Amino acid sequence: MKNPNGYGSVTKLSGNRRRPFWVRKTVGWNEKGYPIYETIGYCASREEGNMLLAEYNRNPYDINQAKITLEELYQLWLQKKTSRLNENSVRTLKSAYRHIEQLRAVPYKDIKAVNMQDTIDNCGLSSSTQQSIKSLWYRLDKLALELDISSKNYSSLITTAPAPETSRVPFSDDEIKRVWEMYNTPKNELDDICSEWIDTVLILLYTGLRISEFTTIKTVDVDLKERTIKGGIKTKAGKNRIIPIHSAIFPMVEARYNPAEEFLICGSHQNYRRIFEAVMKCLQMEHTPHECRHTFETRLDSAGANRKCIDLMMGHASRDVGNRVYNHKTLEELHNAIELLK
Repeated sequence: MKNPNGYGSVTKLSGNRRRPFWVRKTVGWNEKGYPIYETIGYCASREEGNMLLAEYNRNPYDINQAKITLEELYQLWLQKKTSRLNENSVRTLKSAYRHIEQLRAVPYKDIKAVNMQDTIDNCGLSSSTQQSIKSLWYRLDKLALELDISSKNYSSLITTAPAPETSRVPFSDDEIKRVWEMYNTPKNELDDICSEWIDTVLILLYTGLRISEFTTIKTVDVDLKERTIKGGIKTKAGKNRIIPIHSAIFPMVEARYNPAEEFLICGSHQNYRRIFEAVMKCLQMEHTPHECRHTFETRLDSAGANRKCIDLMMGHASRDVGNRVYNHKTLEELHNAIELLK
């Protein structure tokens, strides 16, 4: 049966081709009266080609847009969308691209849910990495929809491995006591690294900062008069949050405060992670810097601190709508909450 005029056609090309059926549409005529074709796509069978042609006629799209490859869309996303994300998120999503770039030359319109799922299933990495890959697919899908490159959100169909149960172990009361004992030990009786850095473990335990936030605290964001630190980089709720300085660690923060230095601590979480491991070895403990954050929240909760105050200091968005929208805590209330840590 002949297609209507202007509908387009499916023609089989000669030779041994993986997708020999050319789906095309006449867009004009040359000076000799021959048709000028615009390619809609290539298919493995005539049936698939007719389906593609029917889809195109139901929902016509810009054929040039349809040729945009994964690599081209990704580069476009980098230009248009990353300015709204923080540096850590951009870095994570760029790393995720390494796991999908085997499809870089494929027109984005031809990438289906099964192809996206394969990049997750075959990455061989943790659930957090799989979540990053899924997040990147979601963002690319969203841009493709905005640009009419695609009409389907396939990323909503893909899945990742469930996140494992947390293995984080908070510091016990006895362990916190041991950290204080080492801090109060004369410096000449300690290893150099412990004498120089033991205070930072206590600052982590009494602020709940992530290691990336902790090592990049800018000196200008430390207010000794108000006894606060402004920090946080990961989420909207966590960015530039105010953390009151507990009275027990205020002398340590004050001692490290140097207006001539850009950062209060060191500016590099990779370097500090090695320092923290060395201090833990001196203490004969096995903890990570992030377990200080778990300890901070656990102890505040056990001490009966107000949930909204805990969320504000941790940089978490309150789950309760009333707390999230209407509950505004003063700096004095935050100070009172943090002083519940004995």
